[in-house]
Amino acid sequence: MKFSTALALVTWGTTSSIGHSYASPKIHLNGSSSSSLSPSSSLSFVSRSSSSCRHRRHSLETNTRLSFPFVSYSPRGGAMDDCPSAMNPSTSGSTTALSAVSQQQQQQQVTMDSLVAEYITQENWDILSERGQVALSNLIRGDAEIQAQKHVYANWPEQGVEDEGKQKLTEQLADLDASYPGGLEAYLSKARVLLRESADGTNPFAEFEASVPTGESLSYDSPVPDNHTGMTFTQAEQKGLTGIKDVAFVLVAGGLGERLGYSGIKLSLETNLLTNKSYLEIYVKYIQAMQHMAEVKTGEKNVRIPLVIMTSGDTDPLTRKLLKENDNFGMEEGQIQIVCQDKVAALKDCNAGLNMMDPWTIETKPHGHGDVHHLLLREGHIDQWEEEGRKHVIFLQDTNALVINSILPTLGVSIEKGFDMNSICIPRLAGEAAGAIARLEHKTDPEKSLVINVEYNQLDPLLKTQGDCKGDVADPATGFSPYPGNANNIVIALEAYAKTLRGEDQGVVVEFVNPKYKDATRTEFKKATRLECMMQDIPKLFQKELGSDVNIGFTMFDRWFTFSPAKNSLESGIEAVEKGSIAPGTMSSAESDKYIQNQRKLKHAGMDVDITEEKDLVKIGGIPVTPGPRIVICPGFAITQEEIMKKIQGGTITKRSSLVLEGQQLNVKNLQLDGALIIRAAPYCEVEVDGLVVKNEGCVLEEIPEGADVEEAVRIRGYTM
Repeated sequence: MKFSTALALVTWGTTSSIGHSYASPKIHLNGSSSSSLSPSSSLSFVSRSSSSCRHRRHSLETNTRLSFPFVSYSPRGGAMDDCPSAMNPSTSGSTTALSAVSQQQQQQQVTMDSLVAEYITQENWDILSERGQVALSNLIRGDAEIQAQKHVYANWPEQGVEDEGKQKLTEQLADLDASYPGGLEAYLSKARVLLRESADGTNPFAEFEASVPTGESLSYDSPVPDNHTGMTFTQAEQKGLTGIKDVAFVLVAGGLGERLGYSGIKLSLETNLLTNKSYLEIYVKYIQAMQHMAEVKTGEKNVRIPLVIMTSGDTDPLTRKLLKENDNFGMEEGQIQIVCQDKVAALKDCNAGLNMMDPWTIETKPHGHGDVHHLLLREGHIDQWEEEGRKHVIFLQDTNALVINSILPTLGVSIEKGFDMNSICIPRLAGEAAGAIARLEHKTDPEKSLVINVEYNQLDPLLKTQGDCKGDVADPATGFSPYPGNANNIVIALEAYAKTLRGEDQGVVVEFVNPKYKDATRTEFKKATRLECMMQDIPKLFQKELGSDVNIGFTMFDRWFTFSPAKNSLESGIEAVEKGSIAPGTMSSAESDKYIQNQRKLKHAGMDVDITEEKDLVKIGGIPVTPGPRIVICPGFAITQEEIMKKIQGGTITKRSSLVLEGQQLNVKNLQLDGALIIRAAPYCEVEVDGLVVKNEGCVLEEIPEGADVEEAVRIRGYTM
C-alpha cells in the first residue's frame, strides 16, 4: 500500500447513532508494502465526512468524530439556569433549595419583635421582603448575647436613604441562611468554636494515635497477587468490570487555572498536543468507553453512566460554555448534571464577625470542595441513583488524567473487600507536601477511631508524639513513608454514603478554619477568613453515623500509573526543578508522564518500545520531559490491560515517534513506526492494521522563544509542537 499525499484517510461513509443497531464494516489494512508519509501520517476510519482539525504546528489528521445528541445539564432540584455565585459574586450560593424551616418562615407574616425594633425602624422593616425580614431577624436574635454583628444591622439610615442597599443586604443574608444547613446562625456558631480552638492552639489529634491502615497494593505489570486481597492487578480490574454499569461519576471542578498561569477553567486545558483533547473530554470519553464495556460484558443495551460536575461561581459559566460548544462530547441529554458550589460568609475576627465589603455587601468565599457531598444530597442525585440501583460513586479531581487507569481496579478492590470508602493512593515520600491516609486510634473510645486523610503539616507533629517520636520518616525497606499518599480520588459505596448523608449534618463534612494572624497574640487576622471543608474528610461523617461498622481502606498504585496532576505554573515548576524536584506538576510534566505511562503499557503488551527513565528526560522549556516516543492510547481504544494485550501484537516504535490510537474495534499488529501516526476508527467500525510501515518527519517539540506571542494554553507548557 502506498500513499502519495502527506495525509492518509480511509473513510467509512455511513452515519451512525448511539442506541441503534447497524452492520459493522470490516476494514483490513495490510502493510505488505511500505508507506512513506511526510511530514506526518494519519489513518482515520470515521462515519462522517472529514474536516480539518486544529493543531499547534503540523496538521496531523483530518477527520471528525461522531456527533451525538445535545446534553441538558441544568441542576436537579431547582429551576435556576445559572450558578448564582457566578451571577452575583456577593451572594453565597444557590437560593433554589431552602431549608424546610426557611420555607415555612417565608409563608408566615413576619412581625418585627421588640429586640429587632431596638435597631430597625418600622419604616425600614417595611421595605424588606419577607425572606429578608426573616433573615435579618434571625441575625439580630442570634447576636443578642455576643453582639459581634452590630456593624451589619445597627445605625441604618432612615427609610428613603440607601433603601436598595438594605434590601440587597437582607436578600444576601437570606441566601446565606438558605445555602447552609441550620442557616447562617449555625455557620457562625461553628465558626466561633473553631476560631477559639485555633487561637488557643488546640491540637485536633490530641486524643488520637496514628497507625498504618489496612489497604491494598496493585502493580500494573506484576503477576504477584496482593497480600491482602490475593488479587493481581488484572484480577482486580476484571472484578471492577462486574460493577461498572452501576456506578456514578462526580467531577470536582471548582477552580480556575490561575495557579497554572491560565485564566480559564482547568477542565478546558488540553491534556496533550497530539490530540488536543481537554481534561473534560478525556473524562467523558472514559465514561463512554466504560458504558461500551458494560454493554459487552452484560449484554445489556443503552447502559448510561451519569456524570455530575461540581462547579463554583468562577467556573460555572465557562464549564457550561465548554460543554455546549462541544455538544457535551457525545453524552446524551440529562447524562451530565451540574451542581454549583456554595460560598460562605467571610469572617473578620475571632468572634466570627461578618466581614463587609461595603455597608450593604457581606464578603463571601468558597467553602471548599467538601461541599460536594451536601450538594449531591440537596440536589436529589443521591435519591435518583438509589432509584436506579447504582452501587458506587466515583469522585475525580479536575487535572489528573492518569487517574482513569486506576478506577476499575480500585472499584474491583472495593467490591472484593466490601469497602464503604476506598481512596486511590500512591507511594509517598517522607515529608512530601501531600496528605497521607492514616488510621487514627482514639485513646479512650474505640468508636471514635477512623481511617482518614491527614495533611502533611499535621502528620509529622502527630507522629513526633508517639512511638519512636521520629515523625514523618521513611521506611528503610522501601524508601517511602509507610503512610500512603492520598491522590484525592475516591470510590464510595452508595448504600453507606446515602445513609451517612441523610444524618444530622446533611452531608456537611467537619469543617476547619485557617486564619492568618497578624501577630503572636492570635487575636487579629491579616485578612478575612472563613470555614472550609474538604471532600476527603467525609470519613468523619461516616464514623459519626455508622460508627465502627464503617469499612474504609485504600488501594495503592505506582505513581507513574495514576498520579501526575497539572497544578503549578511553568515558572513555579522550573523553580522546583532547580531545587531538585522530579515532579514539578506543570502542564508539560503531566503531558510527558501521560506519554511515559503509555510507553509502559505497550511495552507490557509486547511491543518494542523504549521506556523513558528519569536519566533519559530532557529539558524543554525548563521542565524535564520525555524525548519520546510520545504515545496516546485514547479511552476509545482501550481502558483495560486485557484490551491492550488483545489489540496490540508485536511491532516497533522508535524513540522519536508519536502515535495516537483510537477505536473500539481497532487492532494493531506488527506496526513499524518511525515518525508520526494517528489511527482512528469510528464506533462499530472494525479495523485491523497489520504490518504497516510508516516513516516520516514526525513531530518535534520546540521551545517558545522569549517574548513570542502565543496563546495562553500553549505558553504555560513552554513549548509548541
